[in-house]
This record gives sequence, structure tokens and C-alpha cells, in this order.
Amino acid sequence: MTKLEQLLSQYAAYHLDHKNILTHFIGIPLIVFAILCLTERAGFVLSGMELTLALGLIVVTTIYYFSLDRIFAFIMLIVLFAAYPLALKIAHLELMAWLSLSVGIFVVGWLFQFVGHFYEKKKPAFMDDIIGLAIGPLFVLAEMVFMLGFRKELEQRMLDHAHVLRAEMDSKPISITPN
Repeated sequence: MTKLEQLLSQYAAYHLDHKNILTHFIGIPLIVFAILCLTERAGFVLSGMELTLALGLIVVTTIYYFSLDRIFAFIMLIVLFAAYPLALKIAHLELMAWLSLSVGIFVVGWLFQFVGHFYEKKKPAFMDDIIGLAIGPLFVLAEMVFMLGFRKELEQRMLDHAHVLRAEMDSKPISITPN
């Protein structure tokens, strides 16, 4: 099993309900976009070129995604650079407008996430493994690719392993530690 399959399977184990996946199609892109908006104002100029935290995050996440899968990384890079000009416009709004809009988008994105997990009856994956925050956008992209009929073998391996992981999670007793 590749590292990509392992990470997608771990994430998918928390996301087997179709309603949850659909809410993530809205929530995760909103959260990622809000993060771009919020981090676009932090930066500096180097040799006449503005380097921002948002661009740095795009570079770092794309490098990480390339280490997992070239196809998904390339698609994600295209998506991020397509969203970047709008994030840049929002970042250039007056302070309160930028902050209100960016935080508002972020909160709405998380509301969609938590509604989805209500249907799933499982906590978000990142609560057990922080890497879930980086894998979430990749999972949504993978789900879209699968819905379009591509990479079906990867989807099947991911789902098979996710069901095994989910069964293991569901079989663990819930322990409450007394005070």
C-alpha cells in the first residue's frame, strides 16, 4: 500500500457517509480559500516580487502532495493558483472587510464540516491525527476524480482499507477516565 493510499484510507475511515463527503465538497474548499485569504497579507517584497505566506503554503503543500501523487498534486496546484487571484483581491480590501469576509468564509466552511460529521456520527479525522488537515483537501480532490470515473482502482483500495480501519475504530470501547 502506497503512502497516498494509506493516508486517503485513514481519512476515508472518518468519511464513509455520502452526505458527509458532499458537505466536505463545500466545507474544505471554503476553508482552504479562507486560509489563502487570511495568509495573503503576511509577506514581504524580495527583488520586486511580493512573497506571501499564502504563496508559501501553496508551495509547501504542493511539494508534499507531489511526494504522494504527481497527478493529484498537479491538479491541486492548478486549483490553488486559480483561486489565488480572488484571494489576493479579498486580501487587498480594507482591514475590516478583509478580516470579516475571510473569517466568515472560514467559519461557514467549518460549519459544513461539522454538519457532515453529524451525519457520519464520527469526529473529524484531524482530531486523531493532525495530518488530516493536509489530507482533507487531497481527499476531496480524489473523491471528485473518482466521481468523474478516473482512478477507480485507487478508490477501491482506499475504500477497502477504510472499511477495515472503520471497523477497528468502531470495535474499540469508549473509555471515560474518572476524576
